[in-house]
Amino acid sequence: MTDIDGATILITGANGGLGAEFVTQALARGARRVYAAARTPREWGDARVVPLSLDVTDRDAIAQAADAAPDVDIVINNAGILRRGDLLTGDLADIEAMWETNTLGPLLVARAFAPRLVAASGALVNIGSVLSWYAAGKGYSMSKAALWSQTEGLRLELAPQGVHVMGVYLAYTDTPMNAGMDPAGMNTPADVVAQVYDGLVAGAGELLADDTTRAVRSRLSQVG
Repeated sequence: MTDIDGATILITGANGGLGAEFVTQALARGARRVYAAARTPREWGDARVVPLSLDVTDRDAIAQAADAAPDVDIVINNAGILRRGDLLTGDLADIEAMWETNTLGPLLVARAFAPRLVAASGALVNIGSVLSWYAAGKGYSMSKAALWSQTEGLRLELAPQGVHVMGVYLAYTDTPMNAGMDPAGMNTPADVVAQVYDGLVAGAGELLADDTTRAVRSRLSQVG
């Protein structure tokens, strides 16, 4: 169980559709301070929000962020990118960029903030995807499948030290990442974020945010 009321929260990718909603709902639920981290931070018009410059692929920037936010109770690894293309013929630089941002970046952030989370008996949240278990996303699926495994590994290491680790998985959501797609039938950022914070309060280890994700997850045991 992790309380939002009175907590200090770091959110990566805070300028995006989900990220901005994480900031807004954290404040509404009584967060004491929110570090809104992004490559190009913006002002939020609320004294409780601290804009923080952070590129999760930059190790020096991560170390500086950890120094600048020493009072964090909850880390939400939300930053991510999507590049399209086949594994065999697509631009390898796009695959590398997704790996660095979607997989290695969250691990670097977790490593940097782990001592503080242990001291605070805090929480770590990794935002994954239904494409963690459905390879149609090609390079993106690969990066998110690795994030799923990473999240489970971090739980093995951090849970015995009192840190609540939660993996969040969702299908298409109406955010700028999915711009141009028909929003009908998509998740809304507000609903996903509300579920995440409810899951933290309830002590959930894994959150499946929609029917599509729950269906895909349930079929993993049938593969083979």
